[in-house]
Amino acid sequence: MHRTIRAIPGLLAALLAVALLRPAPAGAQVEVHVNLNLPLPARPPLVTIQPGVMVVEDFDDEVFVVGGVYWARRGDRWYRAPGPRAGFVFVERQRVPPALVRLPPGQYKKWKKQHDHDRGHDDDHGKHQGKDKGKGHDKH
Repeated sequence: MHRTIRAIPGLLAALLAVALLRPAPAGAQVEVHVNLNLPLPARPPLVTIQPGVMVVEDFDDEVFVVGGVYWARRGDRWYRAPGPRAGFVFVERQRVPPALVRLPPGQYKKWKKQHDHDRGHDDDHGKHQGKDKGKGHDKH
């Protein structure tokens, strides 16, 4: 009788090991939620980098806004958040807007707004603003 009682913990451990080592059924899915918390202000400064795509200006991470949704890239991983103060959740690459996936990694870290004369053309925001300042062209 003592032998039977002593064998129960060993038997339970063996059964547990077999259950854990068994492969999951083919249809089973494993979900892993990876969150990314970024210290964005409630209203981060945004710069349009192409039609429909904005980037958070002068920020350590690449954070983009497309259609009001925030997207962050860390290495080759993408994260999504419904707003600047919400937690970012991992998103598979195929669910990221194609315009973002095509952007060169790292190019938009610490991105600063460029002035119109730096780009050589005008955009809708701040047309001609400061274009001739300091060059003596403002004399009338």
